[in-house]
Amino acid sequence: MLETADLTAALGRIRRVTGLPVAFGGAVAADGRAMRLTGFAGTTTLALHGLVVSAGSGLGGRVVTTARPAGVEDYAADPRISHEYDKPVIAEGLRAIVAVPVTAGASVQAVLYAGTREPLAVGARALDAMTRVAAGIATELTVRREVQRRLDEIEAAAAVSRGAQWEDVRQAHAELRAIVPEVADPDLRSRLRQVCALLGRSGGDPRKVNPLSPRELDVLATVALGCSNAEAARRLGLLPETVKSYLRNAMRKLGTHGRVETVVTARRLGFLP
Repeated sequence: MLETADLTAALGRIRRVTGLPVAFGGAVAADGRAMRLTGFAGTTTLALHGLVVSAGSGLGGRVVTTARPAGVEDYAADPRISHEYDKPVIAEGLRAIVAVPVTAGASVQAVLYAGTREPLAVGARALDAMTRVAAGIATELTVRREVQRRLDEIEAAAAVSRGAQWEDVRQAHAELRAIVPEVADPDLRSRLRQVCALLGRSGGDPRKVNPLSPRELDVLATVALGCSNAEAARRLGLLPETVKSYLRNAMRKLGTHGRVETVVTARRLGFLP
């Protein structure tokens, strides 16, 4: 994406290398159907500011569709372009204008203009200089796009890794909760309950009061692993009907209507990891 600072710097360079008094430009929309003029150097009015140029219309619109540099010696009188934008161009007093595309990949990302208030033929040297400025921006945009692509790939890989690691945490949390009732030592059992509560609050608000009982959390943690009521009962040393009762109590307390919704809500509130 073309940054404002990039456009401002490019327009300053264009004025220096071409000797033309006015430079302006803007980025092309993602769908390639229009361009908005947002950068200006040397203008004396606001006539061109914010102007939206449709692809194929006027000088810049033609550059958007052809991806080739173009120029006119006297904008308002040139028969080779359409004249939808004569009014703002004339208001700015521009006559001779050249425009070059900034291309990245197969698409035009922006258009850079330079102009003068006198009708004249802009030389090939000036047009070549503008093309080099545009090419520099195109290279920068391509580099940024590639860097962003690689960052996105790294982030996606990291997210997968974090997801797998978090499932390990949930598995450990559920197994720990299943073990706690079997521990005879009350002090150790209390410490294990604290560890379970700490794991359950991961990512949640520690100040939020948990309305669920320890056994209800035991059942939810096991159900969250995908266990059926019968499997949860086996792991926790309970009867299947008792597991159902704990689930109904948890749903009532959380205001939910189903196993999945109850687990999701408990995780969102920070009661489960």
